[in-house]
Amino acid sequence: MTDTHTPTSEDAQSPEERRKLARRTVLAASSVAVTAVGVGSAFAATDGTTVSKEDTAAASASASEGACYTLTSELVEGPYYIDADKLRQDVTEDQEGIPLLLTLKVIDAETCKPLRNAAVDIWHCNASGIYSGYEEMGSGGGGGTPPTGEPPTDAPTGTPTGPPPGGGGGHQDPTDDTRYLRGTWHTDRHGHVTFRTVFPGWYQGRCVHIHVKVHVDGEWTDAGYEGGHTCHTGQLFFDEKSVLLSAEVEPYASNTTTRTTLDEDTIYPDNGHAGGLLYLKYDRHHIARGVRGHLTLGVEPDETNNG
Repeated sequence: MTDTHTPTSEDAQSPEERRKLARRTVLAASSVAVTAVGVGSAFAATDGTTVSKEDTAAASASASEGACYTLTSELVEGPYYIDADKLRQDVTEDQEGIPLLLTLKVIDAETCKPLRNAAVDIWHCNASGIYSGYEEMGSGGGGGTPPTGEPPTDAPTGTPTGPPPGGGGGHQDPTDDTRYLRGTWHTDRHGHVTFRTVFPGWYQGRCVHIHVKVHVDGEWTDAGYEGGHTCHTGQLFFDEKSVLLSAEVEPYASNTTTRTTLDEDTIYPDNGHAGGLLYLKYDRHHIARGVRGHLTLGVEPDETNNG
């Protein structure tokens, strides 16, 4: 039986035309490759690893809508912010806990250009749920330690004091001079900033989280960062798998406060990495050895967001 061959448009092309077509195909493929490298390098972590495919997909989706990157959610500042007075990358001091290396990249969400020399603040509670500067308030996010014994049957009297459990309410004045797990540092020319801290604990009414602020248009002086404005106020979150593993390690295991899960939290916007959910790397069999967390923060540098 003899096979028949139906001529195609490609068969009808001359050798020279086929060479030109092949060259155009190679150039087109090279262009796509360069674009992919550009996107990937824009969201690379400082340790040489890149963020997951979901992060790149988010950037592509927002680009199709006229923006370069999805804006990171603006969230409440909380009552325990203390203005930048500790310029440092290692905020651990003497706090015990799982080492956490946190790398953030700050970019203009519209242009995707990195923000250089922006001031980034982070602050969070320790493994026992206590914020520095507010030790007298105890654990429970400033609500003090949970009461013990039988609940009162009488109606409450007097004026309520302090924020409700979970860190709501307005700003609270510090009660002491401690400043562990707080710090401010500048982004480099690629928009990166890295902090050394410990995996946060939890307190009444809130899931595990880290607070973050980004300041721009100010000046770095011997006294710190002055002027400018706050273009982003948000929070960074941890998935349940990592938190459950941390809860098996001391001193987290000694934290008896009822833990609020990520799904139960009333502040987490439930929108994944755009809402502040960190990308985490750790050995699930030995999380106590340390955790690396990273995230790209897409911000609007011309806007003011004080939280």
